[in-house]
Amino acid sequence: MNIFAKPDALKQVKLPLSFVSVLFLLFWSGPVAFAQVKPENSQTDIYLADPTIFYHEGQYYLYGTGGGNSNLGFMVYTSKDLKSWEGPKGVNNGYALRKGDAFGEQGFWAPQVFYYQNQFYMAYTANEQIAIATSSSPLGPFTQTQKQPLTAPVKQIDPFVFIDDDGRKYLYHVRLTQGNRLFVAEMTDDLSAIKPETLKECITAVEPWENTAKAPWPVAEGPSILKHKNLYYFVYSTNDFRNPDYAVGYAVSNSPYGPWQKYTGNPIISKNNIGHNGTGHGDFVKDKKGNLMYVLHTHFSATKVSPRKTAIVKIRFVKDKTTKTDKLVADEKSFYFLQSQAKEVGSR
Repeated sequence: MNIFAKPDALKQVKLPLSFVSVLFLLFWSGPVAFAQVKPENSQTDIYLADPTIFYHEGQYYLYGTGGGNSNLGFMVYTSKDLKSWEGPKGVNNGYALRKGDAFGEQGFWAPQVFYYQNQFYMAYTANEQIAIATSSSPLGPFTQTQKQPLTAPVKQIDPFVFIDDDGRKYLYHVRLTQGNRLFVAEMTDDLSAIKPETLKECITAVEPWENTAKAPWPVAEGPSILKHKNLYYFVYSTNDFRNPDYAVGYAVSNSPYGPWQKYTGNPIISKNNIGHNGTGHGDFVKDKKGNLMYVLHTHFSATKVSPRKTAIVKIRFVKDKTTKTDKLVADEKSFYFLQSQAKEVGSR
């Protein structure tokens, strides 16, 4: 039936008045009414920068910078398989750590979550300082009895706590001093402080791929540490995060302090092999098959930086014929963006 037929035609088909009224309302309400409705179980991109994934008892927990407002704390999403995500699921309106429960007033960046001595720990940045909070659950609330950061004479960000096989704890982090420079220091057993006498600089952005803009403030950040066959792999990101050339490389040492030998094939993750701008600042997790995965962020699009999108890619150790050791290789074909289930019907 043609709803645009002349009135005489409508009379001939003798449509009920109520049916005609419905058609009239649908026609004149236009597409706006339909655009506001989302189907049940629709997928939406996750916008967490500097992401990390923590695995515990069959569940993956995703945290990161942003998620709406980086001045409020850290949201958390959950998944059973690294592909189907739900959330935010934090106990405090989606937040695992909420401003007011621990140190910080603004700039909640780059969290890391780990399990130690029957507690869940979150190392994070706030107010350009590093703090550590604890919780009885990965969903939070992560809190501090005394709301204070780790003591330091300079601004410091991007913490990564690494516990070695011998039980020693190390804090890899960025110090803001003539650039974003990567340092390491051994920590006390209660993780309340570093041992200042052990502080050592590890990596500075000096190679061409690490500072493509030739900026006066070089950037090396987002540390993650892997130990493989008694070697330490220091994975990091370089360039300003707003630079499309933001990328991931690594260095190797036989000591947690270095010296660090940068891989000659760096970067291993960049816009060149992934196909998206601003790839970097992530962390490692293993899937349930034992595959090593690297969660990271990218720019929102080819022309816009934020909100940064969360993604994941498979990483493998492959024998390097030149060095006779294993090298890290990203499987670009495995790359995908993380998405969550949209629970509500309709938009806000």
